[in-house]
Amino acid sequence: MKTIGMIGIGMMGHGIARNLVKHGHTLTVLAHAGNQPIDDLVQQGVKAFTTPKDLAAHSDVVILCVTGTPQVEAVLMGEDGVLQGLRPNTIVIDCSTAMPASTEKIADAVAAQGGLFMDAPMTRTPKEAAEGRLNLLVGADAALFATCQPILACFAENIVHVGPVGSGHRMKLLHNYVSLGSVALLAEAAACAQVGGVNAQTFVDVLTMGGGWGAALERLKPFLLSHDNTGLRFTVSNALKDLTYYNDMAEHIKAEHAVASAIQTTLKTACDNGQGALLMPDLVDAIAQRTH
Repeated sequence: MKTIGMIGIGMMGHGIARNLVKHGHTLTVLAHAGNQPIDDLVQQGVKAFTTPKDLAAHSDVVILCVTGTPQVEAVLMGEDGVLQGLRPNTIVIDCSTAMPASTEKIADAVAAQGGLFMDAPMTRTPKEAAEGRLNLLVGADAALFATCQPILACFAENIVHVGPVGSGHRMKLLHNYVSLGSVALLAEAAACAQVGGVNAQTFVDVLTMGGGWGAALERLKPFLLSHDNTGLRFTVSNALKDLTYYNDMAEHIKAEHAVASAIQTTLKTACDNGQGALLMPDLVDAIAQRTH
């Protein structure tokens, strides 16, 4: 069993941490104001370090589960960052959603310190994180992927080796563009239905029996029918971050992204109106209210 240090005990990270302990790994975490309560982890012997440097100095593997590229770069390369305490052959696994171009530079920096790096962003929700049933999209060379599979299997149900470093983050951005973009499209259509006087149950029923059915509709359905927004616990501001990353990636490789740009504008408008903390299902009402 490896000694694992984890940075980012948020809604997703807490479930990952619990499952690593459950499978017998020695776990340490970074004490941070953004963490979920870790009392349950402490009761199971998990210790907390106050700097990424100290955490790395006591770890065989460091797992990052933070918000995005700025946070990844800060905890790795900032003052008292992971790279300052990294031991030779330590493996860094980045489960965050991040920009592939930054990921490749970070991988080089980790390698220069004698470490090994993989990107392994995740899909699914905090529920699956708690159940140890996440999907992981891995960017790494084949040997490192094989080495890390037993660790990843502690908290993931499906593990896909996408390709070399950076490929995992590219696939994650593609995934989130399609999944969040579908939700934004449906939210706009539902808002139009609301303003136009189309019954919500009828709207859902007709889409369900035709080509409008899918995961996005299933996640929005509780909100459309009973204003229950817990079907998708993902904030509008976080969705904007992911769509911004996607458009930046597409721009970088000169790929077409007109539809993605429009979705980014929809999300940015909500955030500019102070609605970034809303969950994605709430986007239906946010858009409808702008119509009046």
